Amino acid sequence: MQTQQLQHGATGAWIDAAGQAHPPAGPGARIVSLVPSLTELLFDLGLGERVVGRTGFCVHPRAALRAVPKVGGTKDVRLERVRELAPTHVLVNMDENRRETVDELAAFVPHIVVTHPNTPQDNLGLFELLGGLFGAEAAAAGLAADLRAALAEAAALRATLADERVLYLIWREPWMTVARDTYIAATLAAVGWHTLPAVDGGETGAARYPAFEWTASWLSQVERVLLSTEPYRFREAHVDEVARLAARPATLVDGEMVSWYGSRAAKGLRWLCALRQTLAGVRG
Repeated sequence: MQTQQLQHGATGAWIDAAGQAHPPAGPGARIVSLVPSLTELLFDLGLGERVVGRTGFCVHPRAALRAVPKVGGTKDVRLERVRELAPTHVLVNMDENRRETVDELAAFVPHIVVTHPNTPQDNLGLFELLGGLFGAEAAAAGLAADLRAALAEAAALRATLADERVLYLIWREPWMTVARDTYIAATLAAVGWHTLPAVDGGETGAARYPAFEWTASWLSQVERVLLSTEPYRFREAHVDEVARLAARPATLVDGEMVSWYGSRAAKGLRWLCALRQTLAGVRG
């Protein structure tokens, strides 16, 4: 899969992941974010005052979001509530929001800004897009510099530790994991954890998060199992169960640190580097 290309068009417009051009928004922008990672990013770019709506899953930054109206979930958006908020821009993601919802929103929202980061590096384009579109270039440049530093730290860690093959669990009954061409898999690979099964899931859809049985032949190649705290709420009580099923070491991981892109990317990479060192018995 190609990485997301977000760029500044020759006419001064900003080009999103769907190839749509958006002129600079100006200070009067009213933004509804339908993606938790993007909501957090908007606030970290200093754009919180322009956010007029968010999903119930948009929980960071907690204190600031208490005053921002909810418009449903990422998959079950309340269209009439969005209409009432009269946004100039709605931020969506190809993997998290339904295409049908986006099409319905486009009927009354002037600008639907589509995102689709698939690797940690794709956040550099995301910062440039939102920073340029909403006039937060300096804050975006700061986030980009921090992410480049975190990527370099992850590369340095990989030079000192052998790579491992891992199973990353996102759901229980049915048991589900991630395809290799997802943002989660790319983030794990950045610190030397390569996900199994070695399959791609495509741009969108269920194949990106395949179900599996514990009798699958590829499980013999797994060296470690990681249980994510989201979207399924895996807890410590599940670790022993999974370790028995997999006959491999199992570890609970903070799903936000692995799957949230945007301004969480640099922090997530550093968190994963520290976890890898801890599990390998390496002192930081």
